[in-house]
Amino acid sequence: MRYPILIALLGLILTGCQMLPPAGLPQRDEPAEVIDIGEPQGQTRGRSRGRVPRQVAFPAEEYAALEKTGSAAVSGRLTLDTASGKVVGAGETISVAPITTYSAEAAEQALAGRAVEPADPRARAYTHTTRTDANGHFLLRGLPAGEFYVSGSLVDPASGKRRVVIHQVSLAPGQHRQLQLSR
Repeated sequence: MRYPILIALLGLILTGCQMLPPAGLPQRDEPAEVIDIGEPQGQTRGRSRGRVPRQVAFPAEEYAALEKTGSAAVSGRLTLDTASGKVVGAGETISVAPITTYSAEAAEQALAGRAVEPADPRARAYTHTTRTDANGHFLLRGLPAGEFYVSGSLVDPASGKRRVVIHQVSLAPGQHRQLQLSR
């Protein structure tokens, strides 16, 4: 694996990058967010990355009310549109994490391009992951109903930076949502 630290960071960001949307909003697709994480390729070795300390404690009761599995599914394709064409996210990690109050601060920091301290290990039990195929396609089954962030990352060949794409989805029991993780 070429970028194990970035993939681990993506999983931690997703586990800790959630915020609670206003209640009662109709189900709709949100625009994708793209976040730069990292320096150009080859420039991160030997340098330590600072992390923003967490200010919000893990809300065990909120997570205890969430289901870990269900009958919903998400599928799609991870791509990045560049001036030279479409880059396919082959072999990249896709994460689906519930939107909770715990990580509102982490989402804010991530959208600003900063990483927070790793999420509490208890939050990881609610995050589902898979890898894309050679054409950037992915499928995650067994998801509970609820509000989720679906995220993946890939390297922008123009800048050499890893770009994170986050898309918010609502899932009903048994629902299969298709989406394009693209920018």
